[in-house]
Amino acid sequence: MKLLSSMSSKAPMKFRIPTSDNLVPIRLDIEINGQRFKDAFTWNPNDPDSEVVVFAKRTVKDLKLPPAFVTQIAQSIQTQLAEYRSFEGQDMYTGEKIVPIKLDLRINHTLIRDQFLWDLNNFESDPEEFARTFCRDMNIEDPEVGPAIAVAIREQLYEIATQNVTSARETRITKKSRRGAEYVLPSKAGSTSMDLVKLFGLKSSVVRKRKEWDVYEPIVDLLSVEEVEALEAREERNAR
Repeated sequence: MKLLSSMSSKAPMKFRIPTSDNLVPIRLDIEINGQRFKDAFTWNPNDPDSEVVVFAKRTVKDLKLPPAFVTQIAQSIQTQLAEYRSFEGQDMYTGEKIVPIKLDLRINHTLIRDQFLWDLNNFESDPEEFARTFCRDMNIEDPEVGPAIAVAIREQLYEIATQNVTSARETRITKKSRRGAEYVLPSKAGSTSMDLVKLFGLKSSVVRKRKEWDVYEPIVDLLSVEEVEALEAREERNAR
């Protein structure tokens, strides 16, 4: 991935997720009268709000879900979009940050565990392209795996970006209480990233180095029907 020039952690920028396309990760988990619907995808926050209801109706029709799901799906999407928009226009700090991204996913019969480093200053990064490359390299044929990986990456990048907004807000409060003091309150994400910078240097990217293979080796397993059924039963019990 291309690394952009680093910005000082003392120079805030306006909130955005560090990817080329500023898409919002949406996750749905809705249960009505014993019937459960789960899905995850990305949404363009610039699309008109009317598209949410259209999407909900089309989803219910295509999957033959009860009509009551339309309202619940639409409300869940709108709530998550409203949360994202509450951060728009706010300052956030990035600085020189390389953070770990972890995958622990089951998509149909495919189980994936992996971790790699991601440069928060690379606003040209593309989780979908990374996911396609991952699936191609690991010979994964299930077409649902790639989008699930991309959403999982975007969710973690989104969470880190919101933490950076909190860090910028806390810094402003600290500076007001300490007039002229140059003090930055580290966020959880900032602390992790600085440790990684010491370990891997500032030029690390999502490309694994040979010496890191033992730590950052992806694991992909194909589960049997029995194993999937057992996992789904366990997930159902945990959800209750």
